[in-house]
Amino acid sequence: MRSTPRLPLSAAALCALALAAAACGSGSEPAGTAAAPGRSGFTPPKIEALKSLGASEGQVNLVHWAGYAEDGSNDPKVDWVTPFEQATGCQVNSKTAGTSDEMVNLMKTGEYDAVSASGDASLRLIAGGDVAPVNTALIPNYADVFAGLKDKPWNSVDGVSYGVPHGRGANLLMWRTDAVKPAPDSWSVVFDPASPYKGKITAYDSPIYIADAAVYLMATKPDLGIKNPYALDDRQFQAAVDLLKQQRQLVGEYWSDYTKEVQAFKSGDSVAGTTWQVIANVAKADGAPVEVTLPKEGSTGWSDTWMVAAKAENPNCAYKWLDWIISPKANAQVAEYFGEAPSNSGSCELTADPKHCETFHATDEDYFSKVWYWTTPIAQCLDGRTDVTCKDYAEWTRAWTEIKG
Repeated sequence: MRSTPRLPLSAAALCALALAAAACGSGSEPAGTAAAPGRSGFTPPKIEALKSLGASEGQVNLVHWAGYAEDGSNDPKVDWVTPFEQATGCQVNSKTAGTSDEMVNLMKTGEYDAVSASGDASLRLIAGGDVAPVNTALIPNYADVFAGLKDKPWNSVDGVSYGVPHGRGANLLMWRTDAVKPAPDSWSVVFDPASPYKGKITAYDSPIYIADAAVYLMATKPDLGIKNPYALDDRQFQAAVDLLKQQRQLVGEYWSDYTKEVQAFKSGDSVAGTTWQVIANVAKADGAPVEVTLPKEGSTGWSDTWMVAAKAENPNCAYKWLDWIISPKANAQVAEYFGEAPSNSGSCELTADPKHCETFHATDEDYFSKVWYWTTPIAQCLDGRTDVTCKDYAEWTRAWTEIKG
């Protein structure tokens, strides 16, 4: 559900890739929501998973985020597509998407076989019948995916897998160590109206940021009864919106450009706000005195999922791609290049930086137990309540426009 570019760590890669806005599109409610919801709040159309693999079709058409399907054209040293083509005979035709809405719309054309969907796109694609359940028995490397990423609300429905996890990361609190003292351990530094850093707070520019406010309220306003930051009834939603309107007076800039946040922290225009580990790494490499933490209240985060089109013309090559991208070596390459924790438990031994998985907490399930991964808010409350209606993502989008003014 990213609405900003998540670009790779290296300076060369930063220059090589075009800045792409990532997932959180307009956030319309998932189409095709059934009247009798399952565990995930809706019952998806009945679509059969592939039962067995056949001969390779010779090609596969992918929709993906920038940095997920590198073939050496951006950097000759960064290429996990060519080895896949050589090993499988499946030529990769790829399309980089800029937003989740674009990704969903592209998949609806029927021209693509597989997609790397974030949490909002994945649920919309499942509910709309655009992607099929995935037969994980046909994907050998799925066995080595971290258990903490399997059978989750954004990649499965009622125990049925709809894809394979690509990687994951947390939305962190970053601050300048020369300006913010003592070192913060709470989101209060960006939400407290009495924060001494008024005008130098930065926040993520996306409707999904409402969930960050909800996470903070879960810890500080327990009387609201928030159990899931993506399942907000009228009262809970209004509390989150009110908190963000109050925060608006503190925010100097909402960031939706990866490089601009780095520059703001380098110049001191921003001294505290939400970020990703990879951004902190780049800022540090550029000389900014910054540190990050996962605050005591917890945080939001992401886990992307490779999914197969319901009417894929090249399903065999699509399955081969899903198995390849989560194989130890390829998954290590993409995770390190992109700046995230890999999904394959065997990838950590293969990263060029031996500390990559430590930096991104790849094996630390206790760390990720504090992360609420991006998931599409829908009218059927995702926390299991059936006596109230929750605000869907379209409502979140309208509220975000009002919050920013």
